Amino acid sequence: MLAVTLAVSGLRPPSAERARRRFPSNTPYELLARFGLACAGAVLLGVATGWPVAALGGATMGFFLMELVSPQGARHAPIEMTEAIAVWTEQLRDTMAAAAGLQHAIVATAPLAPPTIRPGIERAAMAAAREPLPDVLRQLASDLADPTADLVVTALVLAASGDAQDLGEVLSTIASSARDDAIMRRHVDASRARTRTAVRTITAIALFTLVGLLTVGHGYLRPYSTAKGQLVLALVLACYGAGVAVLHRMARERPVDRILYREAGR
Repeated sequence: MLAVTLAVSGLRPPSAERARRRFPSNTPYELLARFGLACAGAVLLGVATGWPVAALGGATMGFFLMELVSPQGARHAPIEMTEAIAVWTEQLRDTMAAAAGLQHAIVATAPLAPPTIRPGIERAAMAAAREPLPDVLRQLASDLADPTADLVVTALVLAASGDAQDLGEVLSTIASSARDDAIMRRHVDASRARTRTAVRTITAIALFTLVGLLTVGHGYLRPYSTAKGQLVLALVLACYGAGVAVLHRMARERPVDRILYREAGR
């Protein structure tokens, strides 16, 4: 039954939620920081060169600077989420193996869940006392917003509806698969470190070269002050930006589509 549910979910057209996962939106604070960096880059290069194209390039670089220097913690957050869900899944399995019901298992494991997902589990444990368990579980999937959590919740919803058999074995399989997935993603992230380093190195060299030319190479940059020079500079910056964007895309992990989602207003 679980396999049928997953197969049917894969036939559904992409929803707005899936589109948002492919192109995640920034929080207001991140957008504010991006616009601040964009303004700073535009002012710095615009004042230093007096060229509108350089100001536009500085604004673009500032806006995307946070992605170029993304910290390791931000990249590993989805992997740590997967590992946390695997731990909680095993806790559920072990608790239910001691002759505990599903609702009791959720309540019992809430204080012991990994910190990454504990707030969501605790909200589900409190809601389970007053709401139908399938609805609570679907809300939990929405709170966690993780593909692995969707697999766990699907199995739990089927169990709460009386349609699942041997839930412990299903949870063991999901937990094992989640751990293997996390290990694989850590290996992939490590293999992409060279590409991320190349992006940062290229960007640093370009900035260092520009500062050097602005300091001691005014004669070399003089042709760019004309209208034709600005057009050539725009072409050069566009080619450079496209190259950096391709390298960044190669080093970026693409989000996995979820199988459970809630449309807005539902």
